[in-house]
Amino acid sequence: MTTIIYPARRILTMNPSNPEATHVAVKDDRILGTGSLEELEGWGDYTIDDRFADHVLMPGLVEGHSHASEGALWRYVYCGYFDRMDPDGKIWPGLPNLEAIVERLQSIEREMTDPDGPVAGWSLDPIYYGDMRMSRADLDRVSSARAIGVRHASGHILNVNSKALELAGLLRTGINHPGVPLGADGLPTGELKGPDAMEMAAPYVGLDRKVLSSDETGLRQFGRLCVRQGVTTAADLANPLPDEAVEMMLRVTGEAHYPARIVPLRRFQGVTPKELVERAEELQPMSTDRLRLGHIKVHADGSIQGFTARLRWPGYYNDAENGLWYATPEQMQEIYERALERDLMVHTHTNGDEATEMMLDMLERALHKFPRPDHRFTLQHCQMADAAQFRRMKKLGACVNLFSNHHHYWGDQHYEKTVGPERANRMNACATALREGVPLAIHSDAPVTPLGPFFTAWCAVNRRTPSGRQLGAHECISVEDALRTITIGAAYTLKLDGEVGSIEVGKKADFAVLEDDPTEVGSEDLKDVRVWGTVQNGRTFPAAEI
Repeated sequence: MTTIIYPARRILTMNPSNPEATHVAVKDDRILGTGSLEELEGWGDYTIDDRFADHVLMPGLVEGHSHASEGALWRYVYCGYFDRMDPDGKIWPGLPNLEAIVERLQSIEREMTDPDGPVAGWSLDPIYYGDMRMSRADLDRVSSARAIGVRHASGHILNVNSKALELAGLLRTGINHPGVPLGADGLPTGELKGPDAMEMAAPYVGLDRKVLSSDETGLRQFGRLCVRQGVTTAADLANPLPDEAVEMMLRVTGEAHYPARIVPLRRFQGVTPKELVERAEELQPMSTDRLRLGHIKVHADGSIQGFTARLRWPGYYNDAENGLWYATPEQMQEIYERALERDLMVHTHTNGDEATEMMLDMLERALHKFPRPDHRFTLQHCQMADAAQFRRMKKLGACVNLFSNHHHYWGDQHYEKTVGPERANRMNACATALREGVPLAIHSDAPVTPLGPFFTAWCAVNRRTPSGRQLGAHECISVEDALRTITIGAAYTLKLDGEVGSIEVGKKADFAVLEDDPTEVGSEDLKDVRVWGTVQNGRTFPAAEI
């Protein structure tokens, strides 16, 4: 295959031994070399392709914690508080109150021709609406004849109407479930907390996880979003991965023009620890270049803004009851032991610091039984961790992927309602993680917040809330460090740093093609870096043409 040399305005390689270049040579969809034209001419015959001559190249961005359902959810009704861009580039206005959400759902319901079809919405978050909580009565105003459901932005709570509760067998008194709060009438309020409660009603409102994970159109839409944001590798971090989903993902990602590499993790739900690990082992040899299988995801707790995360003393700032456990210590330790024994990677969702402590305790015990160098077990979100916990992560060889977007989307609420000023100022402690030597990535958790690594990097650099408050200036990191976390840092947590995450000889020809230089725009404007498109495995994808 002919060597192609691409000149660019600037190439930021993320390779410390060769941090900048003016040209990159590509052969057989891999990087042959970076440097000056004179240096690359030594490889022999080549052609010049100057399509990027006026652009800046970075390694293809790596989203280490997202969900491909970000693409699938756009076929439902957006009910979020902030404006949001869909895969076509259309901006959907945010909704300022619960009444506006009900009105948007009503407008969709009036247009439906199927008398029995459900109406589903997503990205609700009542924490923005004061003391107001959505109830089944609110959604009964949309329809009492068809099932209505709205998934919270966190993905950990689902609100449904009376019809959906009836179909799920929940519209009755006498229910005793921690995830099903009851009203004064003894009936469920319509708010279902945690996966066990949610899954009882989710199929009736069209938000079943297996359906979302098997959505072919959604996976294609997710690929389009990746191109728009400069992402060439993205984790799908909690997929049940039934056979039909795996078959579909292999087929779609294998198509010549699918633009991203997807790394799905099999979620721990509905199976035993033994079955979970066996399924990951079964999937691993099915991996292709653009679909990397064989990893595991465990949830320890829920979300902080939904008050379902597990916090250590003194608990929630507003005296809310402590959150929910999604896995027991015994389950977690068994998963870790079986995975370490078979050299499988586990990523664990821990939002609250009590959940983080349990994860570290169980990992330490498992490592005593099954030592495994370079296991790269990763704590995902890990928002409340303190310095002592980061030192334990370092000692145990764990990685961390922090949810820096929370500073913008929920920072004011964390300061005022959920954890209080002191702990809000230390949340998502990127600077501490780096200082303690813990391998670090940052993420969007799309669809919880929009996919967009430059926005995520901006959050980690500035730590600004919508009100303009800066949460913990001592935890701000540099632009250079932030760019590493969305490239080689995230690749490391997925055990892909030998293939992607930097522009250097031998790696995949994966590039983010930029209109702006992120090192020159200034820290305040980092979120606004314009993405022209991507190159993935040597294939070019302009965002304007996807």
